[in-house]
Amino acid sequence: MKKYILFTIISLFLISCGGDDDSPPANTAPTIPTLIAPTNNKLCISNVVSFQWNISTDAENNPIIYQLQVAKDPQFTQITETYEGSANTKDFTLQKGTAYYWRVKATDDKNLSSEYSTVFNFYTSGDAIINYLPFAPELVQPLFNSILNTTSATLEWKASDVDATDKLVFDVYFGTTNPPTSKISENKEAKTLDVTLVPATEYYWKVVVKDNKGGETVGQIWKFKTN
Repeated sequence: MKKYILFTIISLFLISCGGDDDSPPANTAPTIPTLIAPTNNKLCISNVVSFQWNISTDAENNPIIYQLQVAKDPQFTQITETYEGSANTKDFTLQKGTAYYWRVKATDDKNLSSEYSTVFNFYTSGDAIINYLPFAPELVQPLFNSILNTTSATLEWKASDVDATDKLVFDVYFGTTNPPTSKISENKEAKTLDVTLVPATEYYWKVVVKDNKGGETVGQIWKFKTN
């Protein structure tokens, strides 16, 4: 009987100890910053631009550092200004009459980062500029590097211009070579285009945005595959 009681006590003690978990909670990344100013598609009258974004939160209350990138293209291959610090504002003096794109991400002191924010674009006002070029087109679908299981697809994009009265039209280049050289649609007003596909093929496409004042902006090359 004594052996049974002792065995029961030891078993309860082991179960109790096994239920404890003193390991610290896993670290999580800060929330993605949301951009405030300059607002998207804005024409900045001054080329001294004040950037501002909402403060991120961190579940573990870790200190946060922000990384701001300002570029002349939406792919951020032509970065002109960067900032790294704890403040959620930063001023830069930029070139006049230029389209810019900007984004921000947050990183905690454990080096865990959020994704970059959405990308905003804006123009800095230029001296005696009559017409501003359209912004580079933005991809909607098919997603970059996606794989499709269909024999057709709808190409879709977005485009904007700080000159609100400008009328935009689009040339679409599409094919299996990089860069695509076949213009399959010209001066198209709609921001969608249906294409026919064949299996096991990689496709490349780009959009050229043109306004009614002779300005045009060539978009980046997008691609997708079919099974």
